[in-house]
Amino acid sequence: MIILDDHFHVDPFKGLFLEAVKQFHRAGGTHLMVVYKTAHDYGFPGMSAEDFIKAMDFHIELVEKINKETPVKAYAVVGVHPAEFVYLAEKKGLEYAKNEVMKALEYAQRLCLEGKAVAIGEIGRPHYEVPPEIWDASIELMKYGMSLAKEADCAVQLHTESFDEAKFRELGEIVEEVGIKPYRVVKHFSPPLVKVAEEVGVFPSIIASKKNIAEAIKQGNRFMMETDYIDDKRRPGAVLGPKTVPRRTKAFLQNGLFTEEDVYKIHVENPEKVYGMEMEE
Repeated sequence: MIILDDHFHVDPFKGLFLEAVKQFHRAGGTHLMVVYKTAHDYGFPGMSAEDFIKAMDFHIELVEKINKETPVKAYAVVGVHPAEFVYLAEKKGLEYAKNEVMKALEYAQRLCLEGKAVAIGEIGRPHYEVPPEIWDASIELMKYGMSLAKEADCAVQLHTESFDEAKFRELGEIVEEVGIKPYRVVKHFSPPLVKVAEEVGVFPSIIASKKNIAEAIKQGNRFMMETDYIDDKRRPGAVLGPKTVPRRTKAFLQNGLFTEEDVYKIHVENPEKVYGMEMEE
C-alpha cells in the first residue's frame, strides 16, 4: 500500500532527520514530499538570493540522502518561505527583498524543470500580522511563484494564514488571474474544506488529525494528507509526528471510515495528478 505524507520537513541539525523518515516507514509510510525549511534552518544567513539558492541545493542533497539511505521514496519541494521574505524585507528593505526572492524562485523553477524537485514551495503569505506593504508584496511574490510553476507545468505548495471558505474563493480568483492549472495548486495546512476546494479547483493538503480527516472524508476523497512535521528535537512531534499519516490511514481503513479506493485516491491518484508524476512502488 502506498502512503504519502504530502508535507514533511527534515532537519539534520536540530531534528531526527533520517530517524524520523525511518519512523514514518516503520509505521507503514512509503512516500514523502520533503519541503524546504528556511535558509536559516540550513545554516545560511538568508540575506540574498545566493543564500536561498545554496539552501535549496542543500535541501536537494538531503532528499537524495533519504532516497539512498532509507526505503522511503522522497520528492523535493523548494521555494522561499514567506517568513524568510518578511525577515529579509525588515532587515534590507522591501524592494531588495522582493528582487532576491524572485531570483531564488526562478532557481526553484529551474530545479523543477531539471527534475530535481516536483513543486515550488512552500511559498505564499505570512500567517501573522505584517504591515500592509509587506502583505501586498507577499501576494505579489506568491503570484510570481505560481506563474513560474505555470510556465514549468509543475505544482506549487502554498503557506498562508488560516483558511476558511472565503479565503479559498479568494485563492480561486488568484489562480484564475495567474492562469495556472488549479489542480497544480496545493493549499498546505488546509482545513477539511474538501467540497469548497473542489469547487475552486485547488487541492487541499489536510493536517492529518483524527477530527480533520473524519470531516474531510465525509465530503469526498479529493485531498491529500500531511503532518507538517517540523523535525525539531525541542518540539518533538510538532506539528504532528512522523508516524501520523500512515497510522491514521490504516486506522481509518480498519474502522471502515476509508475504503481501499479512498486510500488509493488520496495517496496515489491525487498526488499523481497534482505533481504530474507516477508514484513508484
